[in-house]
Amino acid sequence: MREVTVFTHRRPDDTRAALDLLVARAAEQGITLRLDPEETGKHGLQSAPGLACGSEPSRDVDLCIVLGGDGTILRALQCYAGTDVPVFAINFGQIGFLATVEPDQIEEGIRRAFAGEFELLRLPGIELGLGDNPPLAINDVAIHRKVGERVAELAYALDGEVAGSVRCDGLVVSTPAGSTGYNLANGGPVMAWGVEGFVVSFIAPHSIAARALVVAPSDSLTIFNLSHEPLDVAVDGRPAGEIPAEGSINARFRSDVGTLAQLPGTSFYRRLRDKFGRLAS
Repeated sequence: MREVTVFTHRRPDDTRAALDLLVARAAEQGITLRLDPEETGKHGLQSAPGLACGSEPSRDVDLCIVLGGDGTILRALQCYAGTDVPVFAINFGQIGFLATVEPDQIEEGIRRAFAGEFELLRLPGIELGLGDNPPLAINDVAIHRKVGERVAELAYALDGEVAGSVRCDGLVVSTPAGSTGYNLANGGPVMAWGVEGFVVSFIAPHSIAARALVVAPSDSLTIFNLSHEPLDVAVDGRPAGEIPAEGSINARFRSDVGTLAQLPGTSFYRRLRDKFGRLAS
């Protein structure tokens, strides 16, 4: 390891002790940590030997370490989408489904991260036909009615074949990694990591016939806004634009978008049981 980018939770007090430990362990091994202007200001840091502060994230790093929850992890995966830089996440969020280490394992987690003792999981994404620079979703694309507006009416087509029309509050297109988020809350199916394809589910549908649909990876999806008002579009929980009234938007599956670092022997099914079993207790 030469250089490592660091992202942390939006609440700096939650991660400051862990960040100090990370800085100390990096210094012991001659590794330079890089923090962007937001991270630098959040923690009140200054550049020092082994600590590069205030610079934009470099793609010429060996690893990205996250001290945070799924939102921060997604931010890191977005930053390094389309590269081979792995994201190694230590959970400081409520769920942290994408994290590979819990806070009580942080010493061992940092040691393994710096030693490269992890496996790589390539994550797919959803490419959205929006604007000149199409955004990529690692988790999901959410299309929903604006606050205070009427119920939306959406139609969707797969490879040019209209599959249905639904009055609802919105629609979610999820990758397998994102299927345990908004999609699961909609009653959609959980897709194991490694499954090829994506799932379309509905937000508060006004129909008992509306069901989530798992789509083959090669099928293109078109979503039609049949409403009289524009609809908001969010990518991985962040605003990304809108679909105008009577407009449409295209989405397609993209393989190998991001790289998640996982401890050897990590099991998706054990993680599913532990994370959501814990919430139910």
